[in-house]
Amino acid sequence: MKVTAFAPASIGNISVGFDVLGAAITPIDGSKLGDTVSVSNADSFSFEMSGPWSNKLVNVENSGKKNLVQSCAEYFLEKLPIEKRKPFKIELYKNMPVGSGLGSSASSIVAAFVALNQFFAKPFNENELLIMMGNLEGSVSGSIHYDNVAPAFLGGIQLMTLTKEQISVPIPYFENWYWVLAYPGISLATSEMRSILPEKYERNVTIEYGRNLATFIYASYTKNEKLAIEALKDVLAEPYRKSKIPNFESTCKKLEEIEMLTSGISGSGPTLFSITNDLDKAKEAKKLLKKYYLQNSEGFVHICKIANY
Repeated sequence: MKVTAFAPASIGNISVGFDVLGAAITPIDGSKLGDTVSVSNADSFSFEMSGPWSNKLVNVENSGKKNLVQSCAEYFLEKLPIEKRKPFKIELYKNMPVGSGLGSSASSIVAAFVALNQFFAKPFNENELLIMMGNLEGSVSGSIHYDNVAPAFLGGIQLMTLTKEQISVPIPYFENWYWVLAYPGISLATSEMRSILPEKYERNVTIEYGRNLATFIYASYTKNEKLAIEALKDVLAEPYRKSKIPNFESTCKKLEEIEMLTSGISGSGPTLFSITNDLDKAKEAKKLLKKYYLQNSEGFVHICKIANY
């Protein structure tokens, strides 16, 4: 028996929703941007890793350190009743760059837990799985937040709630939007990018943040595209993070000049996202980003849409 699960890339925060909004993303050309995990019968537990970005991760056999997917497997077994446990082989196909701001760790975590749950005949419900995913994500980033794991697991755009009975809820999104993603080819640790943010914010900043988030949610439900774009402003994280990302500000100005609707930092960066409702404009932005934003041959640009499933 072998089961396989895929989890897509995700955009955390979406500018206006620090730690409370996230979107699952898929390239429109049909290519897979995300990680795949397989679980199969075995005589003893084993872990294998492959894929274009596997060389950037810990080589478990040589270092003795645990890979994130291996940690997922151990955590899953701890929660599983002893009588239901059995040995298995777990394989990770790493197709996401680490420290990219595209939910790389979340993609591995979600794919691992979904595959494990299917392999063991679904002992955990959706919300129980999501809580476990958030705990593992917190071990990587330094704090528990669901804005990557929730959309990677559930699809669409997810809004995080206040209760553990329902971690997130889907909100409507603009199906005509193209999300152009540009990963420059360099990595930034989420924990480090969180550490540069202030411990406290001025009252006027928090008021503006709340107003923008509420306006974006309202605009999403009422299908007011113009209002939604106007609300997509990051007043909490981008002012402190943009200087850490090479060419971010200058590239955003170029995107504005070609009339992209808005641009921002995906998660904690360095991936940049830019939105338009025009495919030709998205293609123009893709060329611009390849020319001005990519730092090396490992960088890439994808024209994407929201992944809903």
